[in-house]
Amino acid sequence: MKKDILKHELVPEHKILSESDKKKVLIGLGCNQNQLPKIKITDPVVDVIDAKEGDVLQILRKSATAGTFITYRLVEP
Repeated sequence: MKKDILKHELVPEHKILSESDKKKVLIGLGCNQNQLPKIKITDPVVDVIDAKEGDVLQILRKSATAGTFITYRLVEP
């Protein structure tokens, strides 16, 4: 039986951005998607959420000092 890694307390929430949300984020950050940090397509979370190459993921990390820290990653081969 395969465990749901997304339920593990150390795995932050991952969400695939829609094309319109991706454009808004990139404009807000003042960059293009190739300037974002990368996440490999072989990453277990990428597989579980069924992300594809070129998708931008929003990652929500819990932080004791910042509350919630949001970061973005580009799925690459």
